[in-house]
Amino acid sequence: MDRLKLVLQYFQSNSESISNGICIILALVSVKLYTSFDFNCPCLPQYNKLYSLGVMIVPPIILFFLGVLVNRHTGVMMEEWMRPIGNRSKNPAVVKYLFSAMTQRALLAPMVWILVTLLDGKVFICAFSVSVDPALFSGLPNNTGLDVIKIMAKVPCKEDAIFRNSSFRKAVSRYVRCYSQAVGWSILLFLIVLGAMGRLIKPYFDDHATSLQTRYWSNYLDVEQKLFEETCVLHARDFARKCVVQFFEDMREDAVLRLPQPLFLRNSREEWEDKEEERLHGVSKREQVDQLLNKWYHSKPELDVTRMAHRPRTCVTWEDREGRTLYSDV
Repeated sequence: MDRLKLVLQYFQSNSESISNGICIILALVSVKLYTSFDFNCPCLPQYNKLYSLGVMIVPPIILFFLGVLVNRHTGVMMEEWMRPIGNRSKNPAVVKYLFSAMTQRALLAPMVWILVTLLDGKVFICAFSVSVDPALFSGLPNNTGLDVIKIMAKVPCKEDAIFRNSSFRKAVSRYVRCYSQAVGWSILLFLIVLGAMGRLIKPYFDDHATSLQTRYWSNYLDVEQKLFEETCVLHARDFARKCVVQFFEDMREDAVLRLPQPLFLRNSREEWEDKEEERLHGVSKREQVDQLLNKWYHSKPELDVTRMAHRPRTCVTWEDREGRTLYSDV
């Protein structure tokens, strides 16, 4: 249970970990879908290869676009690419990095599907059983009245009557499955070697400082977008609360009972109102909200927080009548 909590905490730590977790889940889903998929080869020469290629290609395409859809890097990349320049220049390296990260994660589930189909061999047998030379095997059913191509096309269908009490179909299936598994393991080995070589060679061709800068600003864009969305949600909640309270205040009758307000209630109300105004950031009209959102899209703030970092603060010093300092927070 503790290990499961650690895994969940890792995947919830940042958006990159969440994207990795979603891609792993999609890969597991692709394996589950294939194992639960009832593959039925048509066993007809003109349809076997077409059906097999459809099973091999169409689900990976769907899984790829699904991976692109659920990847958070997709939205961040498109927003950075399509936004007007405004006060902030675009960084092509960041867009390229986000595109690369999105593509790599989206390709995981399709590659898992293709590898599983190749290692299983059913799709390969259906597609290429017609291409096998029957002279390599003994026991070809030649008393069925069918030509050799139609007989070889029925090899994936073990329930067919022409292969009853015959070892020919099993021999051909084993032969084609060996090729399928060899292709699958070769692709897996190639991908592993390619990834390892990429990790080893990349430091020699890539500036480490530039890579750190690119990763930093790509993470910054993701964090900035999330913080802006969270701030908008908080502002919308407080804005809605103000609108509802104002509506009910306007619906009250004009008769008012005037009583002196205790000091502690006055102070607490003033503090609450100040806090509410601070949350609204002075934006209290629909036109102001629309203008703010329009400005955020068309003119992102420049990446300079010097004014906020060196903002002057009020310091309090208590002195007695003779000018001696009693307390100071300077």
